[in-house]
Parts: sequence; C-alpha cells; structure tokens
Amino acid sequence: MKFQAPPGMRDFYPEDMRVQNWLFERWRRASRAFGFEEYEGPIFEYLDLYRLKSGAAIVSELFHFQDRGQREFAIRPEMTPTLARMVAARAGALPRPIKWFSLPRMCRAEKPQRGRLREFFQWNVDILGVEDPLADAEVIAVCVAFLRDAGLTRDDVVVRVSSRPLVAAALAGYGIAAAESEQAFELIDRHDRISADEFTTKWDEAYGNRISAAALTAFLARATLQAALDSARAAGPAGRAAADQLGALWSQLAALGVADWCQFDLRTVRGLAYYTGTVFELHARQGRLRALMGGGRYDDLTGLLGTVRVPGVGFGMGDAPVLELLRALGKLPTPRHTIDAFIIDTDPGLFADVLRLAGVLRAAGLAVDYSYKRVAVGRQFSQAAARGARYAIVVGQEYLDRQELAVKNLATGVQRAVAADALRHDPAGVLGQV
Repeated sequence: MKFQAPPGMRDFYPEDMRVQNWLFERWRRASRAFGFEEYEGPIFEYLDLYRLKSGAAIVSELFHFQDRGQREFAIRPEMTPTLARMVAARAGALPRPIKWFSLPRMCRAEKPQRGRLREFFQWNVDILGVEDPLADAEVIAVCVAFLRDAGLTRDDVVVRVSSRPLVAAALAGYGIAAAESEQAFELIDRHDRISADEFTTKWDEAYGNRISAAALTAFLARATLQAALDSARAAGPAGRAAADQLGALWSQLAALGVADWCQFDLRTVRGLAYYTGTVFELHARQGRLRALMGGGRYDDLTGLLGTVRVPGVGFGMGDAPVLELLRALGKLPTPRHTIDAFIIDTDPGLFADVLRLAGVLRAAGLAVDYSYKRVAVGRQFSQAAARGARYAIVVGQEYLDRQELAVKNLATGVQRAVAADALRHDPAGVLGQV
C-alpha cells in the first residue's frame, strides 16, 4: 500500500520549511515590534469549550474523539477559546493590557480547497483588558506591519473594517430586531461564498417581507462610513456608542499610519457570534481567495466561562492563503539553505583536525559542515557551494607548517591566510574580515 499525506494535510520538506520559517519570522517580528508576547496552549481542548462558544453545531466541523476515560476532546480549530480559557484562569493576576500572540498548528474537519486546508498554521494576535478602540487599531496596525514586511502593498490587499452593532442598527431600521439578527449576520457573512441565487432564496425566505435580498445587497454595497455613523447615531444610545467607537477607531488608524490600508465595508460582519463590536477582514484585491485574515472585538467571551469579564480584540491569519497570494503575485521568496562555513581537508590525515575545528566553531554558535567522505579538494568546494556556505576553511599543509588556515569568502572569491588560534578565539570576527 502506498501512503501519502492525508487530504488537506501537508508534508514540509526542507525547502518548504524554509518558506514557512520565512513567514513565521515576519509574523514574530511584527508582533514583537508592537510589544506582544508569545504564548501557546494544548493541541486539543475539551469539546464542551467549543460547544460553549459556538453551539452544538460546531461539532461537525471539528476532529474530535474520546479518551480512555470517556472524556470528549477536540483538536483545536482556532485559538480564541484557548486564549479565553487561559486568561480566565488568571484574570485577576495578569497585568493589563494583555498583549499576546501565537503561531499554533490547528485542524478543521472540512473539505480542503484553495487557500483553506484541514491542517494549517495561524498567526493570532490579541489585546485583552482594554475597552478603548485604540486596541482595535493596534491589532490592525500589527497586521499591516507584517504586510509591508512581506512585500505586499495597498494595491495588493485591503483591510475591510465594519462594526456588528452598526450593521445591527441598519437592520433594525428595516424591522429586523436584534433577537433575530444572528441569522442575518451569518447570511451576510456568506454572501460572497455562495451563489447569488442561493443568497436571495435564503434571505427572502427569512426577511424578504421587510427588505429584499436585492435591496439589502445594494444598501450594504453603497453605505459610506459617514452615512453609517449618522444612521447609527440616530438609532439610539447603542447605535451612538457603536458610531463613537468606530469613528474613534478610524482616527486612530490614521494616527498610526495605516488608515489608507483600510476600507469601510458594511458587508463585513464575521460569522462568529462572539464578536461584539468592530470586525475586520483582510482581502486580496484580485482573485478569488477567501479572507486572508479575520478578527474583531469580543468583549464577553471570558464571561461565558463563568469568570470576570475581560474585553478583548484580535485576529487570526492562516498561513495557506497568505502564501498562496504571495505565490500568485510573484512575491514569495525561495530562501536558500545556508551555513556559515564548510571545512575542507587537503589530505585524509588532516580530517581529525577538521573535526576538532568544527567542534570549536559550532560551540561558538556557527553553523559548520564538512564532507563525510574523503574526496578531492575540488569536490569539497562543490559541496560547500551546494550547502550554501558563506566561507570555505581549508585545512592543508600550511596548518601543519605554521598553524594557518586558508579562508575563502565564497561570495566574493577573496581568500586569506588566518592564524588557527585567532579563528578559534574569535571565529565571527576573523571570518567577517575575509
């Protein structure tokens, strides 16, 4: 029987891991630049944690199992429930603001498709313990910092920003009360992922006597930020509060220098019911990729766990759609494997000295390799180039005569004789001079 990776899963050969690590490095760099700390959690959680957050229907979307004690668990499909559980466990002890990020591996039991797999890595960035919309602006700005670092521009992507309370206020104007708005949110969220006919059928069945699917679609598409803010403020205290929050957010996005990456879009609502305020998604301007990032404000999630309310805002960005976009735009690099030095012996009798020198240089923090077989010097130089070595260090007759080594910079071709003791005591400094 021939085995291969399960559907929706990936093998990461070394060349693939170099790309993954390139992405992870930029995710971490953006997070740390904004003062976020990295955390992790277990690969599976109690199934009830996801039922509590999303309802019983979520079970069909999860890989779940029973352990030997008949306890029900699920492999994590997202990080927010784990984050809420961890924060709730130490809610009184964690200093505010709580600024955390993570890069976990996760799984979803769904049909694999372009940019969406069953197993994936996801960059999660969250700020908890802060009501101010500045926190919302900060997490959006972190995302933009990564986009810039990855070589993407405003012509490539856009962050669509909206507010669920603003959408609720707009729906209320058409007679759709808050108690029945969740189905409306779910349909609006799926609008660009199902056919127009299916959306029209489902919407008109539920709300067509108040506003038709065609009228709703036209209204959401043409709604401007100012018009939405004015309408929400006229809807009552809740609408005024939501409008003030979104208006302040937009000012802070401008102050942080990222407002021109963002676009107000009332069609952005996010399908998860735990979002309570601002919501946002990152989309490619061209192509049919799903949202590259999604997030928003969730002020009541820790309260569901029976502990103190800790307001929060954050997002998740999967690796697969981002890499797909970078590849499609020709902006995905092909990082090479590199090492600092490759040690070459000119005579098999010197190989013990090669091993001793390799041990010294490795202990000093350098990445060092050598040929496992005693072959001609020319072939060893070829191996050094194939391994991506920056320097070749030749142990030859000069070493026996004068304790000197020949060091060659393989990028420039410059070669110098260096004292072996000097290289052993300051390898980085000596190599840097060649």
